[in-house]
Amino acid sequence: MKIKTHHINNLTVAEIVSPGVVITTAEDGIDLVGNLYYQGFDKAILYEENITPAFFDLKNRLAGEILQKFSNYRMKLVIVGDFTKYESKSLKDFIFESNKGTTVNFVASVTEVLNKSEK
Repeated sequence: MKIKTHHINNLTVAEIVSPGVVITTAEDGIDLVGNLYYQGFDKAILYEENITPAFFDLKNRLAGEILQKFSNYRMKLVIVGDFTKYESKSLKDFIFESNKGTTVNFVASVTEVLNKSEK
Protein backbone atom coordinates (compact mmCIF):
# COMPACT_ATOMS: atom_id res chain seq x y z
CA MET A 1 0.00 0.00 0.00
CA LYS A 2 1.21 3.48 -0.92
CA ILE A 3 -0.17 6.81 0.32
CA LYS A 4 -0.16 9.75 -2.11
CA THR A 5 -0.58 13.09 -0.37
CA HIS A 6 -2.75 15.86 -1.81
CA HIS A 7 -3.56 19.30 -0.42
CA ILE A 8 -7.11 20.46 -1.16
CA ASN A 9 -8.62 23.58 0.40
CA ASN A 10 -6.40 23.49 3.50
CA LEU A 11 -6.99 19.75 3.98
CA THR A 12 -4.31 17.09 3.84
CA VAL A 13 -5.72 14.22 1.81
CA ALA A 14 -4.39 10.65 1.66
CA GLU A 15 -4.99 8.76 -1.57
CA ILE A 16 -4.57 5.06 -0.86
CA VAL A 17 -2.98 3.28 -3.80
CA SER A 18 -2.75 -0.49 -3.70
CA PRO A 19 -2.92 -3.33 -6.22
CA GLY A 20 -5.12 -5.38 -3.90
CA VAL A 21 -7.71 -5.27 -1.16
CA VAL A 22 -6.72 -3.05 1.78
CA ILE A 23 -9.88 -3.39 3.85
CA THR A 24 -11.29 -6.87 4.38
CA THR A 25 -12.53 -6.53 7.96
CA ALA A 26 -13.69 -3.81 10.32
CA GLU A 27 -10.31 -4.10 12.05
CA ASP A 28 -8.55 -3.29 8.77
CA GLY A 29 -10.67 -0.15 8.51
CA ILE A 30 -9.85 0.82 12.09
CA ASP A 31 -6.13 0.28 11.47
CA LEU A 32 -6.23 2.38 8.30
CA VAL A 33 -8.11 5.32 9.79
CA GLY A 34 -5.93 5.28 12.90
CA ASN A 35 -2.77 5.21 10.81
CA LEU A 36 -3.96 8.09 8.62
CA TYR A 37 -5.18 10.11 11.59
CA TYR A 38 -1.86 9.87 13.40
CA GLN A 39 -0.04 10.92 10.22
CA GLY A 40 -2.09 14.12 10.19
CA PHE A 41 -4.46 13.44 7.31
CA ASP A 42 -7.91 15.08 7.25
CA LYS A 43 -9.43 13.05 4.44
CA ALA A 44 -8.90 9.69 2.74
CA ILE A 45 -9.48 8.61 -0.84
CA LEU A 46 -10.00 4.88 -1.18
CA TYR A 47 -10.76 2.93 -4.34
CA GLU A 48 -13.67 0.51 -4.50
CA GLU A 49 -11.37 -2.33 -5.58
CA ASN A 50 -9.35 -1.87 -2.38
CA ILE A 51 -12.40 -2.68 -0.25
CA THR A 52 -13.86 -6.14 0.18
CA PRO A 53 -17.08 -6.63 -1.84
CA ALA A 54 -18.80 -7.49 1.47
CA PHE A 55 -18.58 -3.77 2.35
CA PHE A 56 -21.20 -3.04 -0.32
CA ASP A 57 -23.68 -5.55 1.15
CA LEU A 58 -25.25 -3.37 3.83
CA LYS A 59 -26.96 -6.33 5.53
CA ASN A 60 -23.71 -7.48 7.15
CA ARG A 61 -23.09 -4.03 8.73
CA LEU A 62 -19.41 -3.97 7.75
CA ALA A 63 -19.79 -0.62 5.99
CA GLY A 64 -21.44 0.87 9.07
CA GLU A 65 -18.67 -0.34 11.37
CA ILE A 66 -15.91 1.02 9.15
CA LEU A 67 -17.60 4.34 8.39
CA GLN A 68 -18.33 4.87 12.08
CA LYS A 69 -14.59 4.72 12.77
CA PHE A 70 -13.90 7.38 10.14
CA SER A 71 -16.61 9.50 11.75
CA ASN A 72 -15.19 8.95 15.25
CA TYR A 73 -11.79 10.17 14.07
CA ARG A 74 -13.49 13.06 12.23
CA MET A 75 -11.85 11.94 9.02
CA LYS A 76 -13.68 12.44 5.76
CA LEU A 77 -13.72 9.53 3.31
CA VAL A 78 -14.22 9.41 -0.42
CA ILE A 79 -14.68 6.05 -2.12
CA VAL A 80 -13.92 6.07 -5.85
CA GLY A 81 -15.49 3.49 -8.13
CA ASP A 82 -18.29 2.44 -10.44
CA PHE A 83 -21.29 1.99 -8.18
CA THR A 84 -23.83 1.64 -11.01
CA LYS A 85 -23.23 -2.12 -11.06
CA TYR A 86 -24.81 -2.57 -7.63
CA GLU A 87 -28.50 -3.38 -7.81
CA SER A 88 -29.33 -3.05 -4.12
CA LYS A 89 -31.85 -0.25 -3.58
CA SER A 90 -30.66 0.20 0.00
CA LEU A 91 -27.05 0.66 -1.18
CA LYS A 92 -28.12 3.13 -3.87
CA ASP A 93 -30.11 5.05 -1.25
CA PHE A 94 -27.16 4.97 1.13
CA ILE A 95 -24.82 6.34 -1.54
CA PHE A 96 -27.34 9.04 -2.48
CA GLU A 97 -27.77 10.16 1.13
CA SER A 98 -24.03 10.00 1.86
CA ASN A 99 -23.29 12.21 -1.13
CA LYS A 100 -25.57 14.92 0.27
CA GLY A 101 -23.09 15.42 3.11
CA THR A 102 -19.33 15.82 3.37
CA THR A 103 -18.28 13.00 5.69
CA VAL A 104 -18.52 10.05 3.28
CA ASN A 105 -18.83 10.45 -0.47
CA PHE A 106 -18.96 8.03 -3.37
CA VAL A 107 -17.59 9.33 -6.69
CA ALA A 108 -16.76 7.94 -10.11
CA SER A 109 -13.22 9.32 -10.42
CA VAL A 110 -10.42 10.70 -8.29
CA THR A 111 -10.48 13.80 -10.50
CA GLU A 112 -13.88 14.66 -8.98
CA VAL A 113 -12.29 14.64 -5.54
CA LEU A 114 -9.22 16.62 -6.46
CA ASN A 115 -11.24 19.30 -8.29
CA LYS A 116 -14.13 19.53 -5.81
CA SER A 117 -14.27 22.36 -3.31
CA GLU A 118 -15.14 21.55 0.27
CA LYS A 119 -18.59 22.58 1.41
